[in-house]
Amino acid sequence: MRNRRNSDDKHYAKNEAEESMETTGLIEGRNAVLEAFRSGKTIDKLFVQEGPAEGVIQTILRTAKKTDAVITFVSKDRLTEIAGTDRHQGVVARMAAYDYAEVDDILKAAEEKGEPPFIILLDDITDPHNLGAIIRTANQAGAHGVIIPKRHAVGLTDVVAKTSAGALNYTPVAKVTNIGQTIDDLKKKGMWFACADMDGETMYKVDLTGPMGLVIGSEGDGVSRLVREKCDFIVKIPMFGQIDSLNASVAAGVLSYEIVRQRLAKNGN
Repeated sequence: MRNRRNSDDKHYAKNEAEESMETTGLIEGRNAVLEAFRSGKTIDKLFVQEGPAEGVIQTILRTAKKTDAVITFVSKDRLTEIAGTDRHQGVVARMAAYDYAEVDDILKAAEEKGEPPFIILLDDITDPHNLGAIIRTANQAGAHGVIIPKRHAVGLTDVVAKTSAGALNYTPVAKVTNIGQTIDDLKKKGMWFACADMDGETMYKVDLTGPMGLVIGSEGDGVSRLVREKCDFIVKIPMFGQIDSLNASVAAGVLSYEIVRQRLAKNGN
């Protein structure tokens, strides 16, 4: 929960660093990757060695472009680093640990419970432990789902699943191309949006009881300017220490339970 912002290159570098830390959920080799796509497995990211794309690689790229997989071209050495082996044949795919939901699935979950929607939207969270912790909090706070961006952010990796402590079995996570556009679309359906920012109004003074989207920014940089400008409320957590920020998952927890507190108070509980 900070003010913003560094370049996209910084986010890309962070995101790529995470790829080196987690080798589970990886598929390497041309035929294995192509079969994974053809069998309908949910592929988060496809890494392809730089250079001319021929034969099976070309077929893999055509197939991947029909899905939501993010395609990244990297050097041979970088691909070997990601795969943890030199047997990748120029291509590595990262599978999602869980299938993604649609945004409409999240809204439907709220409707079925007879509750105003409560959705947590994450703007460029790159740490899988933070994402897993936020999903766990979302489940406990009664949020109907979590929305993450397609690019410059961690997906549903094995580390995320483990850190969520089982919450991924119950809390839907949707992946979207553009968080700002998703906010615009959800506003048309009656939702309001509050984002965490140190320059905002103290959370206790803002009415967070309606159909609410809580926007949490990336680690260290906060919510992007374009996304922040689309939010109806800018809220801050009162802090009295010597440092000027909270971990993203902690900020998400504090603000989520302020939404819970206000809803309970409104309902006389």
